[in-house]
Amino acid sequence: MYVLIVGAGQVGRTIAANLERSHEVAVVERDPRIAEDVTYAHDVLTVTGDGTALETLREAGLERADMIIACTDAGETNLVVCGTAKTATDAFTIARVRRHTMLETWEGTEGAFGVDFMICTDLLVARKIVHLSGFPRAQDVETFAGGLVRMAEFEVGPESPLVGRRVRDSGRDGSVTFAGVFRDGELMVARGETRFEDGDRIVVVGDAESVGEFGLANVTEGTASTDDVVIVGGSEIGYQTAREFESHGFEPRLIERDRKRARELAEALPGALVVEGDATDAEVLARERVDEADLVVTSLDSDGMNLLVSLLARRIGADRTVAVIDNTEYADLFEVVGIDVAVNPREETAEEIVRFTRTDRTEKIAMLEHDRAEVVEIELDPESVLTGRRIDESVADLPEGVVVAAISRGGRLVVPRGETVPQPGDHAVLFVDARVLDEVSAAV
Repeated sequence: MYVLIVGAGQVGRTIAANLERSHEVAVVERDPRIAEDVTYAHDVLTVTGDGTALETLREAGLERADMIIACTDAGETNLVVCGTAKTATDAFTIARVRRHTMLETWEGTEGAFGVDFMICTDLLVARKIVHLSGFPRAQDVETFAGGLVRMAEFEVGPESPLVGRRVRDSGRDGSVTFAGVFRDGELMVARGETRFEDGDRIVVVGDAESVGEFGLANVTEGTASTDDVVIVGGSEIGYQTAREFESHGFEPRLIERDRKRARELAEALPGALVVEGDATDAEVLARERVDEADLVVTSLDSDGMNLLVSLLARRIGADRTVAVIDNTEYADLFEVVGIDVAVNPREETAEEIVRFTRTDRTEKIAMLEHDRAEVVEIELDPESVLTGRRIDESVADLPEGVVVAAISRGGRLVVPRGETVPQPGDHAVLFVDARVLDEVSAAV
C-alpha cells in the first residue's frame, strides 16, 4: 500500500518505522526539524508542511494513497486532515482523537468528518488498564481470537519457582505456551532448553484461566485479585478508566485535586466514589485508605507527578501501581524504581493503527517491549506454510524467531504442540521477533 501519515510525533514515527519495510510511506510534518529527523531515520518520503492543506497532501502523494493516517496530538486537526483528504480521494482514512465525545459523535453519524476509522486514545488506555487488572501479576495483557486466547507478560522474581528451570519442565500440564523471554533488553524465543533467570520477562499464551493460574503459581509478588481500585487524577484518561471499571461491576475510588472537576466527575460517575484531595500529600493517601488498594492507577498531567504518587502509594502499602506516562523512554525507568506497569497512550494508539495496515487475514497484533516482538493473530488459508502440516515440520520453513503460541479452531482453543496440524480457517496466534516479521507474514 501507499500510506500517507500526517504527524511525525511518537505515534506517527512508530507507525512509519513499522511500515517502511513493507509499504510505501509518506510522512507530513509541519516542524522542519522533526521532518528532517524522520528523513534521516526512516526510508520514507517526508514533506514539510501543514497536513490540513490540500496542496501539502498532494505534494505527499494524496492521489496515490491507499490509506491516510492523521495522528497529530490534536484531534481536531486530525479530523480536518481526513475531511480535506476525502475531497480528493477515496482512500481509507484513520483519525486519532483524545476526547471520547468525538468518538461518540462519529459512531452515531455514518461517515462523519470524512473518517473511516477513529481511535480514541484515552479510551484505549482505559480498556488496557482494565484488562491488566484481570491478571493482577501481569506486566502486559492482550486478548486474541475473540477473547478465547490471552497473552500475558510476567516478570520472574528471585523467589519465583521458575528460576533455574527449563521451559520444557515449567508448563502447567501443557495448558500454556511459552513464547518469548526478554532478558537485559534482548529477546530470546522460548525453546525447550531455555532456562529462566531472575529478572526475566516472559511471555505466555493460553486461555484466560490457565494464564491467570500460571501467574499466581510463578509470580511471587501481588495479590490474587483486584477488588479495590483507586484512580488518582480526574484527567480524561482517569475518567474513562473509572467509567470502564464501573461498566465491569467495580466501584472505583477517584481522587481529584480540583474541586470543580471533582464535582463534575461525581455527577458523571454514579458508581464511583469521587474524593477531592491532593494525592501528592501522603496524609491524603492515608486518609483515603490507599494503603488498602489492590490497584492504584495514576493519571495526572505529568509523568513526574504520576511517578511520585505511585511511589507514595507503594510506600504506604498499596499492592499494585499502574502509571500513565507520555514519554516512552521513561517506561523502563518507572518499572525499575518500583512501578508495576507503565502504560503509554501513544504506544497503544500506534499499535491499534498498525493493525489496519496488515493483510486482510491479520486479525490482531500486539507490540511487546517497544516493538522488539509482536504477537499476531492470522487466519490461515490453504496456501499458508503452516496449513496441513505438523508444526514441527512447517516451522523449519520459517525463520528463527517464531513460535506458534495458540490456535483457535471453531471457537475452541488448541494448545499447539509439535504434532499439531493446523487447518484452513484456523486462527493462529504467533509470537514473532520483529526483525523477521515481514518474512513470516509473507509465508503464513
